[in-house]
Amino acid sequence: MSATVNRVLAAPFVLAVRLYQRLISPMRPPTCRFYPSCSQYAVTALTRFGPVRGGWLAARRIGRCHPWNPGGVDPVPMTWAERNDWDPADFRPSGEHHPAGHPMTEERR
Repeated sequence: MSATVNRVLAAPFVLAVRLYQRLISPMRPPTCRFYPSCSQYAVTALTRFGPVRGGWLAARRIGRCHPWNPGGVDPVPMTWAERNDWDPADFRPSGEHHPAGHPMTEERR
């Protein structure tokens, strides 16, 4: 999906997290063990990846935020477009170097 579609689909979830940040979070002492905070991580993940993958990343992060985890710096992963350093297709082997019977050789026949 495109980034615009992801943002539109994630908007209600981002709004819910923003309401939490404004209304509930100020009434509680800071307890997040990570940087950025779990709520900011959720907003970034939802905006960057949309409600499905971003929601999954946010849920995983919140699940790791407990007293037995040391915490630390845990940024939201970047998308392939944001990385812009390499493409997984660059590392796919060409069919010429595979021995007979190798799955890549069979696939190209």
